Amino acid sequence: MAELDTSGGGKKGGKVRSKKASTRVDLTAMVDLAFLLITFFMLTTTLAKPQAMDLAMPDKDEKLDAKLEVADDRTMTILLGKNDKIEWYMGTIDNPSSPTPEDFGKNGIRKAILNKIKEVKAATGKDLLILLKPSDKSNYKNLVDILDEMKITDVKSYAIVDITTPEIGLLQRDNLY
Repeated sequence: MAELDTSGGGKKGGKVRSKKASTRVDLTAMVDLAFLLITFFMLTTTLAKPQAMDLAMPDKDEKLDAKLEVADDRTMTILLGKNDKIEWYMGTIDNPSSPTPEDFGKNGIRKAILNKIKEVKAATGKDLLILLKPSDKSNYKNLVDILDEMKITDVKSYAIVDITTPEIGLLQRDNLY
């Protein structure tokens, strides 16, 4: 509401001047409306839902020390190194088939995984098994990125396992550790 003050002041005598009307705007209603709108939009907005990836984790039972025998020509090992770099090889560390440093992304490890899936399927008729081995120099983002690559390339079988000393030596040789 607006209010007009028409009092002429409290002086007696002196010059006669015209009365000045001072205005005062009451902003209470506008402030109330602003808070109602803020409350309305806060309550009706949907918040971003966290995204999670499902992982099947083994039991921690020491008695169940089952080993899965997989042929070397079906096994791809991916080593996570420092500075967002990775290295992969086929087979075992005793007889690796040309360790290759790669980057993340569609022209890096994703392309290599897709090629190896096709090669293994054509040669053996079975699916590729990928072993993911993060090193001490890799970070959590690298592990999440490579898990995303597993999801994108639709790899059926992969495992996160501990890195061995010869594999650390391989990363050191290529300045990735």
